[in-house]
Amino acid sequence: MNSSFEITIPVLNEEKTIEKNIGIVLDYLKKEFKEPTRWSIVIADNGSTDRTPEIARKLFARHKNRIKYLRLEEKGVGRALKASWKQSEADIVGYFDLDLATDLNHLPTALFRLAEDRFDIVYGTRLHRDSRVTGRSLKREITSRAFNWILRLYLGVGFSDGMCGFKFLRRNILEDLRAHGAESDGWFFSTELLVVGEWRGYRLCELPVNWVDDPESKVKIGSLARQYLKRMHELKKLDGKRKN
Repeated sequence: MNSSFEITIPVLNEEKTIEKNIGIVLDYLKKEFKEPTRWSIVIADNGSTDRTPEIARKLFARHKNRIKYLRLEEKGVGRALKASWKQSEADIVGYFDLDLATDLNHLPTALFRLAEDRFDIVYGTRLHRDSRVTGRSLKREITSRAFNWILRLYLGVGFSDGMCGFKFLRRNILEDLRAHGAESDGWFFSTELLVVGEWRGYRLCELPVNWVDDPESKVKIGSLARQYLKRMHELKKLDGKRKN
């Protein structure tokens, strides 16, 4: 693959797992993507107060040719992704979560779909019949399906899973996505990419994934749901203005 790519991994107080899991990603990429493919990992630290910054800086110092460290003082996954991608020069940008819940073996397929099949956005889905989801609680499964059902009904979109933390896109469409509504500083930003991408007529590729639930997930379903519903309403108003 001739296209360059950059993977952003947002982190917040991850001192227990950051060194091990970044090491897993680094080893995988070195094995799967030989030169002349150009790639890098961005550790996007959005407000950590534990030893995460210290460990991340050591990783950067040890692997300067492959790892970048970006520090933001305010929390927010969307804020971290926007800051990282804004300074990127890669052809393809994307992210996945530090818990590595999505199997890394899906990465080559995602990149191929963008670089060779000319899709604009590739998103992982846990709700496809070919996906394999392990260890997910009934509560989180019901919540996810309900959210995605509301998303499709309220915003009129067709993608199956807006919440899966595995998304990649061609960087040259990012400015257009942001200009038309993908602007959240929180978790919903990754969903906005799909919503606005579909509205703007970009080609979305659905990728069934093998996904293992993180039992120590920090996601707070109640507050997250409120944030999502608020941003969905704001997007709905933007869509109304667009149609008028």
